[in-house]
This record gives sequence, C-alpha cells and structure tokens, in this order.
Amino acid sequence: MRNRFAPLWIWLMLYPLALDFKSVDENGTRILQILLTVPAVGAAAALALIAPRFTGRTQLSRLAMAALLLTVPGSLVAQLVQGNDLGNYLRVLLPFLLLLLGYLAARHPWPEDRLAYIEGVMFNAVAVSLLFTFAYGMAVGGGLENVRFRIVSPAFLVLQGVLLHEFVIARRVTKMNLLLFIVSVVIEMLSVTRSLLVGTALLFLFATWLSAPSIRHLMRAALRATVITATLAGGTALIGSALFPSVAAHWTQRLAAAKATESGIDPTTATRLAELKDQYDQVTQNKTSLLVGKGYGHYYRYSPAYLPALTGQMTEKEFYAINEWTAGHNFWVYQLFAGGLLFGIALPAIVLYALYRGSVAYRHWRRVAPDAPYLAVLGRALLVLASLPAASIGGNPLGPRFSGLLYGVALGLLVATHARLLRAEARGRQEAPAAEAAGPVAPAWPPLPGGAYPHPLPLPAPAVVAAAAADPAAQVPRLRHQPSGAST
Repeated sequence: MRNRFAPLWIWLMLYPLALDFKSVDENGTRILQILLTVPAVGAAAALALIAPRFTGRTQLSRLAMAALLLTVPGSLVAQLVQGNDLGNYLRVLLPFLLLLLGYLAARHPWPEDRLAYIEGVMFNAVAVSLLFTFAYGMAVGGGLENVRFRIVSPAFLVLQGVLLHEFVIARRVTKMNLLLFIVSVVIEMLSVTRSLLVGTALLFLFATWLSAPSIRHLMRAALRATVITATLAGGTALIGSALFPSVAAHWTQRLAAAKATESGIDPTTATRLAELKDQYDQVTQNKTSLLVGKGYGHYYRYSPAYLPALTGQMTEKEFYAINEWTAGHNFWVYQLFAGGLLFGIALPAIVLYALYRGSVAYRHWRRVAPDAPYLAVLGRALLVLASLPAASIGGNPLGPRFSGLLYGVALGLLVATHARLLRAEARGRQEAPAAEAAGPVAPAWPPLPGGAYPHPLPLPAPAVVAAAAADPAAQVPRLRHQPSGAST
C-alpha cells in the first residue's frame, strides 16, 4: 500500500459519510447508505495500516485501546448470549465500529503536513454535513414540527466545538468561520431543540476554561466570550424570530410544555425517562444481563411507571406500542443496557478520563509552554471529543454513523498528541542539564510551523501535500518508520 495515496484515504474516510442522511422511508432500500459507509470503513483501515508507529505506548493509549476492544469486539459476547436480531445488531454496532476505525487511523504520530490535512478535511467534511443535512431536511418538506428533526447534522456540535476553539482559545475570527457559526445558530433556532442550546453552552464553558490558565484570566476570558457569544446568538435569535414568527411560537410552546401537562412533567422528558427506566429494569433483572448486557439491537419499551406522566399526551395503546431497538436517547444508560458492567461502561469511562487527562495537560502546557508543538491539535481534539457528552443530553451521539467516525478520530488525535507532548517534555528535561553546561539553555519546546487551524475550503491538492517539507515528527524521540525527510 503506497503512502502517496494517504490524502485519498483521508478524503474517502471523512467525506462520504458527511453526505449521510436519514431516509424518509424507514422500510426503503439502504443501498445508498451502504455505498457511503463502505469507502469510509476501507479508507480508515488503510490509514491505520500505513500510519507511522510509536515505539511505546502511554497509559492513556493503552486504556483507550482496551476500552474500545471491550466495546466493539466484546459486543459479540452479549450477542451470543442474548441472540438479538443479527441485522439490528449490526446496524447499531456500525457507528461503534467506525469509532474504533477512526481511532486506529488517528492515534499515530502523523507528520505535521498529514496531521494538518486530516484536520482540514475533517473540518470541511463537518461543514459540508451541516449544510447538506439542512438542505436535505428542508427538501423533505412538511411543517416545522416534522422538518426540525431532520435539519440538524449529526456533527452539529462537533462543528461548533471547533469554531469555539478558534473564537475563544485561538482568538482567530475569520469571515468564513463567523458565517458558519451564525448558520449553525440559525439551524439551532429552527430545530427548536433545547438540548442543542445546552450543549453549545457547555462547549462554550469548556473552551473558556481551557483558555484561562488562572482565575483572573478565566474571569476575563469568560466575560469576553460571553459578550461575543451573547451578541451573536441573541442577534441571530431576534432576526430569526422576526423572519419566522412560527419558530418563536414553537420555542414558547417548548419552554412552557411542562406547565401544559396534567402531571407537570415535560412530555419529552417523560418519554426519555420512561425509556431509561425500561432499559435499566431489563439490564438489572438478572446477573447475566447485568454483567454482559442485553446487547446492541435489543428491544426496549417505555416503562409503565411513566404512563401517568403522559396522560393527555398519548393514549395507553400508543404508549404500549413503543418497541424500539436503535441506540436509544441516552448514551450513558444505553451503554450499560447493551454491554453491561463488563462491556458497556468502558467506553463512557475512557471518554471522560481522556477529557480529564487531556484538559489538565492542555492547561498545564498552555501555561508553561504556549508554543509547544501540537498543542493546538490537542485543544481542537478536546473540543471535538467534548461534544460527545454535550450531544448526549438530547440523544445518543453514537447512533449516527458520521458522528461515530468523528469521535473516533478526535480520540485518536487526543491520545497521539498527548503522547508526543509528553515525550517532547521528557526530552527537554533530559537536554536541559547538558545545555546549561554548554551555555544558554535551549528551549525545551521547539516551535512548530503551521499551528493555525486550516481555513475551510480550499484544501491543498493531494499532490501538493505529498510533496510537503521534511517531517517534524522526526524531531520527536522514540519514533520509528519516520526517517528524516520522509513523508507518510
């Protein structure tokens, strides 16, 4: 497999699923979705095979690999025990498989030019997904109550996470990025989805915390970012309300939904809780289910405990007719439901642990070495991965295929850049005594050119990328398969 094809594999891994869509006809053919998925799977596997390698692994890398192996191959145990429908099992498992493949493709010490290309293609693919999903959802037609479920891209918060990194942390505001953020806020308003607003707010707070090395800087950054974000979001919301009065009415109805019910519980909240209660009751009904789970694609219903809360919202017949097998609306409980204690909780645990380790390390290195190589890559990976728990407020972010792939790439980039920064820091400590004896102390962190995030469109041509300059990864110790001047 020739390394010169790496740009092609990157495009095939990330771009096809950016055009993924939710079919209007649930019983229709899925041949187009299959054609979009096969190139992504093959290209991710190809990148994992041709990527450069670390000679050793960090603790974070070992834990991440163990968690993903428990989640994806380990799901076969529950499938064999529970005997779920094979088609349902494979369809629910596919985003998790893409998560694993994306991680395997990105967890390596890619050269700086390849790393920039991966990030650039991913950002452009996410922007394309935002626009394509919105256009497809509007083309489907129908009223706002139906269209709003189809106009939000599965990578919506991924895009906002990267843009917030640029605005809040890097303090780079370009016209294109500003326009994309405004478009995302407009779609957020049209979707009338409260969980998206909460997710955006959480990402904003996380970006603000990452950008501030001290309490004084945190307060200053929070004030500045609040003013900018409130101005953009508030202005967009006011304009949208004036242009689309029905949207404002829907928001008013959604915010006051709990008061309009007999039980005083919001209907959406009640259905989500009914779903979680049934999943929890099923997985805890015996020791076998609690250990290995009910398996991906297992059927679940609404718990009868929440039937009184939905009085007047749906009939008893409609309530008991619910019989779902998809990935559910809660990432955390569904993982326990599908994989149990042995195979389910490893993935949520590694996501939270990676965010913790990565964010603490990022804040430390940003304070002591703001020009550290690959630090910007680590910051963007943190914001992308943080959109997973942010998106889980309103649903399971690993239900769609494209978001599963993106979170895998983000986790891989986080693990790889964290390892490179650790090794560069260790090398600087080793070289410091010798440098002091020889004269002025050399900087422990060599500057890395091209740290800025690539602008969306146009990307450099694959031929230009293949002819890029020498590999900066050769400066990082303990790497193999990367001789000086090589390009992967």
